[in-house]
Amino acid sequence: MADSHDYKFVGWMGLDKNAAQGNMIWQEFEPKAWEETDVDIKITHSGICGSDLHVLRSGWGPTPYPVCVGHEIIGRAVRVGNKAEGGIEIGDRVGVGAQGDSCLGRTQGHCDECASGNEHFCAKHVGTYGSFHLNGDKSHGGHALYNRSPSHFVFKIPDSISSASAAPMLCAGITTYSPLKHFGCGPGKRIGIIGLGGLGHFGVLWARALGAESVVAISRKESKKVDALKMGADSYIATDDHPNWDTESAGSFDLLLSTISSSNMPIAGYFALLKRDGTLAQVGNPDDGVFSVPAPGLIIGRKRLAGSMIGAPGEIREMLQLAADKHVKPWVIERPMENANQAIVDMEKGSARYRYVLVNKNHL
Repeated sequence: MADSHDYKFVGWMGLDKNAAQGNMIWQEFEPKAWEETDVDIKITHSGICGSDLHVLRSGWGPTPYPVCVGHEIIGRAVRVGNKAEGGIEIGDRVGVGAQGDSCLGRTQGHCDECASGNEHFCAKHVGTYGSFHLNGDKSHGGHALYNRSPSHFVFKIPDSISSASAAPMLCAGITTYSPLKHFGCGPGKRIGIIGLGGLGHFGVLWARALGAESVVAISRKESKKVDALKMGADSYIATDDHPNWDTESAGSFDLLLSTISSSNMPIAGYFALLKRDGTLAQVGNPDDGVFSVPAPGLIIGRKRLAGSMIGAPGEIREMLQLAADKHVKPWVIERPMENANQAIVDMEKGSARYRYVLVNKNHL
């Protein structure tokens, strides 16, 4: 390695599109060159996200293989630069989410997005994996033994949140928390969460924690109804099993959060569920990035289609505090890090209920 430390960066590397079929290879990789603003993390937990699958198969564009995916990272700080932010000290339990860097005004003197606390919308946004840092080095994620990240995007984890629970909060959690908070989820609001997977189940948990008047889970089949109610949903709509779901519940919701990554979702029906001036916020991103929007669905009732992606560092800290205060606990299944390939395959099958987290047992 180019810098001095007594540990190696070793992880599950995707070498080509076949990696998404459970063919990642365990091998050493080169992290970004050390900077005094960085933190090295000895990884204990790494959540598996749908983004891992998209990137492993080059679903969102060509992936710069080889790549180590995983952007729901929890571990202990083992090296902290002398210019690191956030008061992080060696031994602290910390986490890293889906963003690994932004310009922070370094490349152009000023950045409106970074200056306003919207770093995730920075034009120089760097993903935690499959991207390139401002120094040109490739970013690698957390299905590994160690991770190196700029301290601005490293977060202390509240003591009351377990590492297995905290890991998926750093992508799935913030991806749903941010739009719910931004678009007004809270007392007096009727909220619908579309899709009850890793993202959607967080949507139900956050909507309840934010004090929504009513939370309704919306999924294709009746089979997840019991789970949804246990998570805190007040009721459940199964769009495949109830032919008149859109007319029976028309005009019922102030805000719908869609976590579906499909080009074929029944979006006209979703618009029908909204009240006048209601909002459909989309966070799911299909591989082709395209779905059709019927103009009447927007025009009639002055409804809005909005989008959202992950969240800024300030929002992540706010979310973690809410989780600690409200005892939010996602539904997580822990899997050994050495079984990452099988976990990836099971994730693709939709077997997770509702989030897999890889665990380095020798780092606990």
